[in-house]
Amino acid sequence: MLCPHGNETAPDVNSPNPALVSQRAAQRLPRLALLLFCAAYVLPGLFGRDPWKGADVSAFGYMLNIAQGKTPWLAPTVAGLAADSALLPYWLGASFIQLLGPWIEPALAARIPFALLLVLVLALTWYTTFHLACTEAAQPLPFAFGGEAHTIDYARAIADGAVLALIATLGLLQLGHETTPELGQLASVALFLYALAASPFRARQSKLALLVSLPALAASGAPSIALGLAVAGALICRNSSYPQVRGFAPWVLAAGAGAVAVASTLGAWGWRLGEYTQALQLWSVMRLIGWFTWPALPLAAWTLWRWRHHLLNRHIAVPLGTLGVCLVACIAMGGSDRALMLGLPALAVLAAFSLPTLRRSTAAAIDWFSVFFFSLCAIAIWVIYLSMQTGVPAKPAANVARLAPGFTPSFSLLALVLAVVGTLAWVWLVQWRTGRNRHPLWKSLVLPASGVALCWLLLMTLLLPPLDYARSYRPLVQRIAQHVPAGSCIAAPGVVRGQLAALQYHGGFSVDAATPIEQSRCDYLLQMETRQHTSSVGPGWQLLAREKRNNNEDEVTAVYRRAVGAR
Repeated sequence: MLCPHGNETAPDVNSPNPALVSQRAAQRLPRLALLLFCAAYVLPGLFGRDPWKGADVSAFGYMLNIAQGKTPWLAPTVAGLAADSALLPYWLGASFIQLLGPWIEPALAARIPFALLLVLVLALTWYTTFHLACTEAAQPLPFAFGGEAHTIDYARAIADGAVLALIATLGLLQLGHETTPELGQLASVALFLYALAASPFRARQSKLALLVSLPALAASGAPSIALGLAVAGALICRNSSYPQVRGFAPWVLAAGAGAVAVASTLGAWGWRLGEYTQALQLWSVMRLIGWFTWPALPLAAWTLWRWRHHLLNRHIAVPLGTLGVCLVACIAMGGSDRALMLGLPALAVLAAFSLPTLRRSTAAAIDWFSVFFFSLCAIAIWVIYLSMQTGVPAKPAANVARLAPGFTPSFSLLALVLAVVGTLAWVWLVQWRTGRNRHPLWKSLVLPASGVALCWLLLMTLLLPPLDYARSYRPLVQRIAQHVPAGSCIAAPGVVRGQLAALQYHGGFSVDAATPIEQSRCDYLLQMETRQHTSSVGPGWQLLAREKRNNNEDEVTAVYRRAVGAR
């Protein structure tokens, strides 16, 4: 790719560019290595598991019902309960279930498009950073006797660093691998970020990306964030020193208007504001932001400090404006981690621009912390795995048995081989980084990114069976099926949506959660209780069992059968 050139106004002479980068430091990450990084991050967790408790299985339930024709496309339901306004991701998952249904199971078919969305987010983050790094204000200062980094090499190195920063971010790890509408929102925000970044150089592609991104964001359940991004994007374009970008502002507002129209058509508007009645709640949100964005947030903060005289230049203003909207949404929603996730691509872009100014001592601290922390995590995972397989040491296996009662360990040669290969790759990377390889710009993010990828790979290979058993509703549904005949109608008012979807998918039951108990025609009833407090359902029902998903949970599902003659 050739690096486009722009004519952005140079910064104030009293505020020189802080980046000094040699050509040797601007070497790009080998493409095969970058692809392997992304594959090791995206593919684990895609295969060999059920939809997990929470938003993952709830969203899958809507997709499955749409695909099987049990509910309309425009008004999907699970057990009679209507979905939220995030229809576009549900349509995407349902389409893949219908397309791939004859060959693979529905849960895997629904996960494939969301894995592709995660790949799209990584790719868009790279291209966003590349275009921003190509601007004149973002380029490093020339050396007196030559030898400074070439424009395209510098832009590629910074873009590589942004992808590594995004992979290293802890908050994306679980949420980015779920089958939920938030991943559609994340891809939409990344597309919007790309549209702003590429607008001086790729006008036609940027306009198309913009007109798709904000309406798609609204159709994925985040119309208010789409409107906020439209306002922020229009202000950024209006204040740009690129004439063609200033003319881009009406397109941003048009995309925002499209988002409003889509949200109004789908009925997507809704208040999700959180209240702060105690200082502890605000402190909890600050802690969430701290660990969720690690290690990109400290690097982004360093970028803002070192480039503080360049905040109006595109390479800072574009990601900062996008991040600001997502942070405000997170705080306004009472500390929503899913709203915060939408700002991670912009945060990774900001973090990447810290690399040319990062001190050697700071880079060394990041390296040694990463080596210590992720090596310790990897050793712990291996110890638990060996304990489950051999019984030595005994305590980890006992803890697994206590947390996942009924789980029986199994052996997979493929999982073991992948885990060994990933561990050996980590050892090689540690040896490479702690050697004399001090020149590439992206070097400080190699170990954090590879450490996250390693731990995720080990979790999704060595410990996937117990994790899947503990986080899936399948064991609970199987225990309920011992008391309820297959195909029976179950009344389940008040039961969480994830469990409703699991009852339909794993058990094949006809579930009704919308009809009150006294009006239900079902012969079986499920009630959510706790260990200490049981529910009262009236004299017409006979208690069959009280089932827990796991021993360590307080939540109990009570199974009732209608008494003879009680109808």
